[in-house]
Amino acid sequence: MSALTHAAADFPGSAPELQFAVEGSGSLAHAAVPTLTFDLRVQSLDDRPIRSVLLDVQIQIAARQRGYPPEVQARLLELFGPVSDWSTTLRTLPWLRTTAVVPAFVDATVVQLAVPCTYDLEVTASRYFAALQDGMVPLELMFSGSVFFAGPAGELRAARIAWDREVDYRMPVAVWKQTMGRHFPDSAWLRLGEESFGRLCAYKARHAFTSWDAAIDALLAQGDAP
Repeated sequence: MSALTHAAADFPGSAPELQFAVEGSGSLAHAAVPTLTFDLRVQSLDDRPIRSVLLDVQIQIAARQRGYPPEVQARLLELFGPVSDWSTTLRTLPWLRTTAVVPAFVDATVVQLAVPCTYDLEVTASRYFAALQDGMVPLELMFSGSVFFAGPAGELRAARIAWDREVDYRMPVAVWKQTMGRHFPDSAWLRLGEESFGRLCAYKARHAFTSWDAAIDALLAQGDAP
C-alpha cells in the first residue's frame, strides 16, 4: 500500500478543513522585480497537525466593488469604455495565478505570499493599478491545491482543496505605488513597436533632444498647438 493516500477518494470526510485569510500586504524590499507580498493566514479548523500545503492561488480584481472619482474614470476609459456603459462593461479583471508552499504547522500559521508584478501598461491589471490614485484595490483570492497530513497510523495522506475557498481583501493603492516606486521611481513604461521606436529615435537625434521626455514633450506640444 502506498504511503501517500488520497483522502478525498479513499477516506471521505477525513481531510482537514482549512480556512484562509489575508492579514496584510506590503512590498518586498530586496527583489529582482517589483514584488507584492500578502500575509496569508492558514488555519486547520479541526486542530489536526498539517504536514504541508501546496497552494494554487488565483487573484482577481473585483473592479465593481469600489468607486471612482471623475479623474480616475477618465484614465479607465480604455479599459471599461465611457462611464455611461459601466453598468455592463465594468467587470472583474483576472490578475494572475501563482503557487505557494505552506510548511508544517499545528492549528494555524502565517506565510508570505510573494506576487511578482509588471509595470507594463499593456497588461490590463497594471493599467488598472496605474489609473488609481488612492484608496483600496478590491481583490478576490481563490485557493486550491493539496493538503498533506498524517493518518491515524502516522501514514502520509493527501487531499485536494476545492476552488470554493475564497477570500476578499482590500489592498491599499499605496502598497502598489510603493512597490513600483522602489524599482521605477517617478517613471512609467510604454511599449512601442520597432518601427515607431525607430522613428522616435530619429526624431530625438534630429532635434538633439537630451532625453526621451524632452522629445515626447515636444511632440505633445505640437499636437496641442492650435
